[in-house]
Amino acid sequence: MAIFATLEELKARLDWTLDADEERIAASALEDASDLAVHYVGRDWPDAASAPRLIRTLVLKACKRHMNNPAGYTQSRAGDETLGWGDVQGENAGTVYFTPDEQKLLQEIGGRKPGLISAQVTAWNSRRRPVAAGLVPVAEPAPDAKPFPLFSDEVEPW
Repeated sequence: MAIFATLEELKARLDWTLDADEERIAASALEDASDLAVHYVGRDWPDAASAPRLIRTLVLKACKRHMNNPAGYTQSRAGDETLGWGDVQGENAGTVYFTPDEQKLLQEIGGRKPGLISAQVTAWNSRRRPVAAGLVPVAEPAPDAKPFPLFSDEVEPW
């Protein structure tokens, strides 16, 4: 499975120099974000170079968000040592995650677009028969059955 970004690319996006523990956490975050990206896209690439560039960007963005706030705090006070987590992140607090908008982008890269679709439905073992405009098809009880006109006229169809 491809890891879509390197540790050096992530370091270039961070505002500080990583120590050994932070480098280990960052490498794990890159692996986790790449696995999540493959899940949302619905396919994998043999190497990161063959994957779309937007996937690398989204993986780096998720990893930077995690490295800036690894515990997922949404509130912090220095005076009384108050720390808090919000319900916005829910179960993703303290983990690498993609926002709902990032998830939609990844799904669209994989060809899965949300929305309504129209699918033609036919009965089992049935055959489509072409019908001229304005003619109503007739079941085939007799061999000479022909469609009859509903509102059709050769000169004036309406």
